Amino acid sequence: MRAQFVFQEIWIGLRRNLTMTISLVITVAIAMALFGTGLLIKSQVDDSKSFWYDRIEVSVYLCAKTSTTQACNKQDVTDQQRTAIESQLKNLPQVADLQYENKKQAFDRFKERFSGSPGFVESTREGDIPDSYRIKLKDPSKYEEVAKVARGLAGVDQVINEREILKRFFKIMDGLQWAALLVALIQVVAAVLLVGNTVRLSAFNRRRETGIMRLVGASNTYIQMPFILEGAIAGLIGGLFASVLLVFSKLMLIDRLAGNVEMVSQLGWGTVIAVIIVSICFGVLLCAVASFLTLRRYLRI
Repeated sequence: MRAQFVFQEIWIGLRRNLTMTISLVITVAIAMALFGTGLLIKSQVDDSKSFWYDRIEVSVYLCAKTSTTQACNKQDVTDQQRTAIESQLKNLPQVADLQYENKKQAFDRFKERFSGSPGFVESTREGDIPDSYRIKLKDPSKYEEVAKVARGLAGVDQVINEREILKRFFKIMDGLQWAALLVALIQVVAAVLLVGNTVRLSAFNRRRETGIMRLVGASNTYIQMPFILEGAIAGLIGGLFASVLLVFSKLMLIDRLAGNVEMVSQLGWGTVIAVIIVSICFGVLLCAVASFLTLRRYLRI
């Protein structure tokens, strides 16, 4: 097979169907960008889950004058009650570590964690967050057993399981990921249909050349190759544009999300490069396969 002939046919096909080729490139670029963004969000959520789930704690908040629960009766926990709570919790077999945190320590940690939201920090004063015991469990699934014991102790205001808070947050993030992938799927279907139409139009415009080639005994592979490569090149160009969009997505969406939301971890450039490579390869393969399947029907005419 002469490479010069193949590349010449590719150039002719792309030039004749310039507007459809541009439409195909744009559609592939958008589809691959959305597909890659979905993968980036998924990777960020998975990294954040791995980071936070290993650090999950159960917080046992003690009674204070600002407490609204009936058990506290708007009174601070007594030293005797605090000692009894610590002794009971420390002796539970499910507890791996127990740390006491007073109001000042809690406020300092709050300011550090939400340093990126100064308005939120300014609206909170020292003492608004009550004393607490922070429990690290040997097995996070044993939360209910520990919570049941803690709630029954005098001087305990409420018990908070951080895993449940994180689950709700990551459920929202998963929803964003699937929304991006769903829109990407719709765009992929549009790209496949557009590839089919582009190849059919290109094959129709060159029906005389392909008819002569069949008469002189050219193989299907020889005839199909320029059309398949046209689709693959359009997919490659679209994938390259998508890679630029993914870089902007990383800088403008992923990084900002990590900067503004404490529970989301930063996403490294290594992951972004891997997603870009996958998106480009997927775009090229998608267009090449769509071209091949369209041509199989055409060559049987």
